[in-house]
Amino acid sequence: MNPDSPEPVVVFVSAPDPETARSLVRSSLGTRLAACANILPKMESHYWWEGKLEQATECLILFKTTAHRFDDLQAHLLKQHPYDVPEVIALPITSGSDAYLGWIASETIPASNPSMNH
Repeated sequence: MNPDSPEPVVVFVSAPDPETARSLVRSSLGTRLAACANILPKMESHYWWEGKLEQATECLILFKTTAHRFDDLQAHLLKQHPYDVPEVIALPITSGSDAYLGWIASETIPASNPSMNH
C-alpha cells in the first residue's frame, strides 16, 4: 500500500464488544484517521490461537479512509486495541461514486493541516 496515495481503502477491524468498537471508532474519527466507520455488532469468529481452535462473538468495524492515512490509523488501532494481535487489514476500494470517494479524501485531512494535499 502506497502511503502517499489518496487511494480510498476500507479497513477491517474486529473488536470484542460494541463498547470497545465504539471507543476505537470515536478515537479514530476524532483524529481524522478515517472519514467514517460502520460497526457490525455481532459476528461469529473462528480462528486458531495459541495452538487451539477458538470461537468468539465479536464486532466488526469497517473504516473508510485513504492509503495515506492507513499507517497512522493502524498504529493508533494497535496502540488502543485490547487484543494482542488485532485484525487490522485494508483492502482497496476500486470504484465508487466520485462524490463519496472525494468525501473520504476530504474528511481524512488532519485538522491541524487543512492544506494537506490528498
